[in-house]
Amino acid sequence: MIIIKSPREIALMREAGRVAALVFEEVGPLVVPGVSTAYLDEQVERVMRKYGAEPAEKGYYGYPASVCASVNEVILHGIPSEKKILRDGDIISLDLVTRKNGYCGDACRTYGVGIIGERQKRMIEIAKECFDNAMALVKPGAHVGDLGHAIETTAKKYGCSVAQQYTGHGIGRDMHEDPYIPCYGTPGTGPILREGMTICVEPMIFEHKNDVRVLKDGWTVVAKDGGLTSHYENTLVVTKDGCEILTKL
Repeated sequence: MIIIKSPREIALMREAGRVAALVFEEVGPLVVPGVSTAYLDEQVERVMRKYGAEPAEKGYYGYPASVCASVNEVILHGIPSEKKILRDGDIISLDLVTRKNGYCGDACRTYGVGIIGERQKRMIEIAKECFDNAMALVKPGAHVGDLGHAIETTAKKYGCSVAQQYTGHGIGRDMHEDPYIPCYGTPGTGPILREGMTICVEPMIFEHKNDVRVLKDGWTVVAKDGGLTSHYENTLVVTKDGCEILTKL
């Protein structure tokens, strides 16, 4: 069931989203060579709680951390670890969900670590471009398939592919609500967007093929071919004539 949010609920989600943006602002500069992903996880939770929010991912179906920290070939759900030390040339996606006053804000950014090459820069930029092209279509009357089509065609333009098994989603009191927002689609198909809907658009991009495998920890999803991956996400509210990003300052 797709839940249309009231102005009061949107205001609460805007505040949860603001905290998510503050986390990126404060933790992003800490993404440097030599730090562990466990350290970044600690800092994510610290910043969330400083602003009165909690990490909605922690404990979700048993997930053990406050952020998904996915490095290089890891497309999703990388579990932070003291043993995973960032190095020059890595890229890392930090995917996090704040919960404040009962409502969620979900966003992801992919960062370059230290000095990165053109290949790594390209992957980060492609995910952002996929998001921007999809977001440009978000308005009442648009279809979910329009957004997925924009993401997939943008990725294919650069020889990349998109996630098939994992999708964006609605959001509100729950981290994951209807509708699903795939990274692929056919224009004019799928649920129709309406004013007051809150959704997460999240391109998940593979450098080459989109075949994946899940590691023994039951969470970490990696590209089978070892290619780079990138991920970019924001929480949006559909407005009268377009949309607003809620996960921003």
